[in-house]
Amino acid sequence: MAATGHEPPQHWHRGKCPEVTLDHPVVFVTWHDASAYAAWAGKGLPTSPQWEKAARGTRGDTYPWGNNATPAKGNSRESGIGSTTPVSRYHRGVSPYGVYDFCGDTREWCSTRSEPGRYELKAGAWTSPFARATPAVFNDASMEMLDDDTGFRCVTPATVMAMLLAG
Repeated sequence: MAATGHEPPQHWHRGKCPEVTLDHPVVFVTWHDASAYAAWAGKGLPTSPQWEKAARGTRGDTYPWGNNATPAKGNSRESGIGSTTPVSRYHRGVSPYGVYDFCGDTREWCSTRSEPGRYELKAGAWTSPFARATPAVFNDASMEMLDDDTGFRCVTPATVMAMLLAG
């Protein structure tokens, strides 16, 4: 924010990241916010297929951990927590690539446009039922939408190349 003059998320008191959420995903970000941060960091938002490959692995499993529906491996509505959680909380839900939270915590912006003014979102969220957390589920929203259960993750060209080489 200091380097670009970008506004902080609306829930940050006096523009400061709350200490209790330093290891949680950033939320209340529009697609524009997520895209601007990724560009500033020299990265990008993943395409929907890139995101899904990172979540499902080379075998195309239903979930990052395999094909069994196990709500306890992610932060969905069924967890009863009622907010985001630290990024590394769900060790048993990690993807084959070692990435956390593909089935819960926050929905994540992708660079894939679904129709004018709308972009795909992947993952479920702490507000969503586990059934909506399956990586292959389609979801999209207006690029202006921001909510307490919507965030993003970034990709780098090296990350994408490693996934492609892995199959």
